[in-house]
Amino acid sequence: MKKKFLTNLILILSLNLLIKPFWILGIDRVVQNIVGAEEYGFYYAVLNLSFIFNIFLDFGLTNFNNRNIAQNHHLLNKYFSGILAMKIMLGILYAIITLAIGFIIGYDAHQMKILYILIFNQVLISFVLYLRSNLSGLHLFKTDSLISVLDRFLMIIFCAIMIWGGFSNFQIDIKWFVYAQTLAYFITAAVAFVIVVSKASFSRLYWNPKFYIVVFRQSIPFAILVLLMSFYNRIDSVMIERLLPGTTGAYQSGIYASAYRLLDASNMIAYLFSVLLLPIFARMIKQKEYVGEIVKLSISLLIIPAAIVAVACLAYRVELMQLMYPIHHSESIIEYQARLAQSSTIFGILMLCFVAISSTYIFGSLLTANGNLKQLNTIAASGMALNILVNLVVIPKFLAVGAAYTSLITQTTTAALQIGLAIYIFKFNFNKKYFLKFIIFGFIAVAFVYLTKNFVENWLIGISIFVVSSIFIAVIFRLINIREMFKIFTLEE
Repeated sequence: MKKKFLTNLILILSLNLLIKPFWILGIDRVVQNIVGAEEYGFYYAVLNLSFIFNIFLDFGLTNFNNRNIAQNHHLLNKYFSGILAMKIMLGILYAIITLAIGFIIGYDAHQMKILYILIFNQVLISFVLYLRSNLSGLHLFKTDSLISVLDRFLMIIFCAIMIWGGFSNFQIDIKWFVYAQTLAYFITAAVAFVIVVSKASFSRLYWNPKFYIVVFRQSIPFAILVLLMSFYNRIDSVMIERLLPGTTGAYQSGIYASAYRLLDASNMIAYLFSVLLLPIFARMIKQKEYVGEIVKLSISLLIIPAAIVAVACLAYRVELMQLMYPIHHSESIIEYQARLAQSSTIFGILMLCFVAISSTYIFGSLLTANGNLKQLNTIAASGMALNILVNLVVIPKFLAVGAAYTSLITQTTTAALQIGLAIYIFKFNFNKKYFLKFIIFGFIAVAFVYLTKNFVENWLIGISIFVVSSIFIAVIFRLINIREMFKIFTLEE
């Protein structure tokens, strides 16, 4: 199982590292620089509102389906038609609820128009994720990997044509940016549907209220977990835009979005671990196999690199933000310097969240696979309450910077609780030697980044030296065990 995990992880990481960073840094970032912080901030706040309520679109069916298909492959034929019909009904419910919330919080006609399109996009994304859950549940990880990057690949093509196509009297705006996403999601959903149908005995949708009730009852804990986590992961930008007066809210939300972009890119890569880990953990737990080795391997491959990335981004936060976001044509030097200073501060704080978020992808997946939804929901509810209450206090006083600190507090707290719960339930032995190595490695990394920051004149060379050297030190400390990975590759399945 370790070999299957490692080989498929390398494949899915390779594909995503080729496509998604270019989308985030080469397309999404360029669009924000073209339209400006205020216009992009308006879009970003509406986008996150559409994210928050997509629990009513999925209702936990994706994670429920992934876990069950992984443990019982024959359930694909039994579930597929019924769940597909449920997804259509949930899509209608989601649209009604999200539009109602948009009206309640006072969105104007322009915001509502964008919200209509983003709601449709969320419906398409949800269908893709559900279809992919069938592929990963069947352990068809290679096919799932290709589908996972298809939408971004298509969006890169469509947006690149609009940005650099040389069309006279045309400049990409938020509306066309959203339309490009819609077309890409639609094509991806169609391709994924054809592939899954070829694996399932599907002829038509059927309406079976008894089946829906049974599945809803089993998926409710998954639904609650997704809803709670969506709130404390996505509510920040919505609260910034709503709590701050006039155009300040949209502007601050735009700055927060610019600082969040690299964390979002990093999370996309880290999320791929959970895509593989959930079905693998579910299969291993059912077969009563020991999961400790996969957990340790995941820590080596995700947590250690996440810590290196977080330290590097914190130290070189100004340089990275300056590289990504040049001065706007409508800005003065003073305005740009103020924006750069604020976005850099937020960026450094948010990247510290990456270690905690990476931990939840490992231990949250393990606890989900084990069926510990009640405990996970308690943790997530605590995180949501903490996030909202602190944001209500700090955003009016400290603007987007306050929201960044709130995110760090929330993510660290929920990650620590999940790790503690996993250790308690699975009786993992506390390896004092490994923990001590990790602490020493952390001190060395901080000291080393201080040296490169202050004594290497070219910051690109400095950050490169730090990252390569930190990986080398982690290998020496055997926090990343190259010899063990080589043995895994040479093992027979």
